[in-house]
Amino acid sequence: MSILSKKNSGTKTIQIEGVHKSFGEYKVLNNLSLEVNRGEIFGFLGLNGAGKTTTIKMLLGMLKPTSGKLYMLGEKVDAGNYKLWDKVGYLEEATFYPDLTVIENLDIARRMQGVSDKESVNRVISKLGLEPHKTKKAKNLSLGNKQRLGIAKAMIHNPEIMILDEPINGLDPAGVAEIRNMLYDLANNFGVTVFISSHLLEELSKVATRIGIIHNGHLIQEIEMGKLEQSLQKNLVLDGRDKSAMKRVLKEHGYEFEETMDDYIKLTDGHAVECPERLAELLVKSNQPPTLLRVISEDLEGYFLRKIGIGRGNI
Repeated sequence: MSILSKKNSGTKTIQIEGVHKSFGEYKVLNNLSLEVNRGEIFGFLGLNGAGKTTTIKMLLGMLKPTSGKLYMLGEKVDAGNYKLWDKVGYLEEATFYPDLTVIENLDIARRMQGVSDKESVNRVISKLGLEPHKTKKAKNLSLGNKQRLGIAKAMIHNPEIMILDEPINGLDPAGVAEIRNMLYDLANNFGVTVFISSHLLEELSKVATRIGIIHNGHLIQEIEMGKLEQSLQKNLVLDGRDKSAMKRVLKEHGYEFEETMDDYIKLTDGHAVECPERLAELLVKSNQPPTLLRVISEDLEGYFLRKIGIGRGNI
């Protein structure tokens, strides 16, 4: 029986309530609060130094908050709560014995976790789709399958929560797809809650079902990935033979615009973006037909940087 069939998938598995963390005068986290549901793949997004790793260390009981509380599976996180760690898996970096096979690596992990059931190795191999590679030496695995092996080691004790720190960093698109499909299976079919930290929105967007953006210790936004497309900023970009005349026409009709670094005219006005054909008709009637008229959507990196208030050239 899967975890999902045993537990209510609507329950909160991770709760962070008003957490502050300071090291001396340096504030790392400022009133951080968030919740993650059972069976959810939650992406924790932020630049390096934003507070992601500190949050993870507190979830793992490795650091104590200056104030505030953290709960997992309804139990308060405490370094002395040993039973809780039986239900949590953690991966910071995929490590393995390169000259040992997948099975041998996982059997060592099983014994280190104190799992007496030897069949747990075969179960986690099956769950993570490692059967075709189980007798391969770890050093001969693809990067994506090395990450699978790392996650398998973290899952050998069948945890209900997986905490993954930068698990997709450095993977090629095929590797990201492998990890995404595996995590979807764990979440949807086994009810595992997955908490992933990353500084790469483009990659995280391919894996997570919801993200929280942290910057300078503040949680500045949470958004469902299915709704992210609607939040991307869209601009209408124009070009023409006589840009000065085009600008006069735009001003006369109340359009706000600016010039781009590559000498195009950019309109952020929602009406212009939604109805570019009307603007095209206006310019043609004014004898200033555009040579370029295109709606351009912000990319994910641009969205992230805009949300944290940093321009592309400033990081």
